[in-house]
Amino acid sequence: ATAHRVGPGVKAAAHALHYGAGVPVRKLPMVLEELTGITLTQGAMTQDALRRGEAEVGARYRQLCGGMRESPVVNTDDTGWRVAGSTAHLMVFVGVQSTVYQIRAHHRNEEVREVIPADYDGVMGTDRGKSYDAEEFDAVAQQKCLSHLQRNITEVLENKKGRARTFGLGLKNILHQSIELHHRRVDLLPADYQLQGQQIDDALTFHLRHRIFKDDDNQRLLDGIGLHQDRGNLLRFLRVEGLEPTNNRAERALRPAVIARKVSQCSKNQRGAEAFAAFVSVIQTATQAGTSSTIAHLRNLFSTPAPPTG
Repeated sequence: ATAHRVGPGVKAAAHALHYGAGVPVRKLPMVLEELTGITLTQGAMTQDALRRGEAEVGARYRQLCGGMRESPVVNTDDTGWRVAGSTAHLMVFVGVQSTVYQIRAHHRNEEVREVIPADYDGVMGTDRGKSYDAEEFDAVAQQKCLSHLQRNITEVLENKKGRARTFGLGLKNILHQSIELHHRRVDLLPADYQLQGQQIDDALTFHLRHRIFKDDDNQRLLDGIGLHQDRGNLLRFLRVEGLEPTNNRAERALRPAVIARKVSQCSKNQRGAEAFAAFVSVIQTATQAGTSSTIAHLRNLFSTPAPPTG
């Protein structure tokens, strides 16, 4: 059957299975026939997804992208993707109430600023990617992922002996203390929490003070991580409630896309990439909001006329 011969419920089920549960498009006809007894071709489902990705789902997606700047905290990360066989980047932005994905040929500050503008007044949680350290984001408060920093330090320590390990070990210990304090926050009086947080901040500032090391690897660690301490990007989570010390939220949000990448050819063209980003964003946001059924959520969305564009 072609897409126009079945109702919105079957189409919503097809798209929820593909974009939400990760069922490959080539298997959808068999799965749908087993579940509903309705025969629907792979091409029909693809064409319906492309159309809705520009209509109802696309309209909702654009709302989510525009509203991300209103979130007090946004965690972002990226992973590799392919569009028509060419290298691309799939980015995710996880806010307090919504999640947005986008697929672009490059992952520069220009692409990040499509969702998080340079005048964003919340906190952006990131790894140490160069895109986030561009001068365009100098005015944006950030929280660098301490898990990434710990891994960077561990990689350096693996090749060090004796006194060359002192700086890295001390840095790891202070960062570990800060994470432990974060986990104990609910058990401490506010005054005690603030005092311990300030003590850790003072210790980290002293440890990252400017100086010259004979070891080049330790010098790079000091210069790179010290810069973020100067900007307040390492321990901001101790001061901002709801902010986490790691970028796990964004990393978790990328996992379904990583699985989809393994069982598919990613996106055959840019139009398909846009549809993927739109559908996955809408479904993930609905799940984040606690919806009981992504199929019902999509069906309701399909019944909502898309606002005119332009």
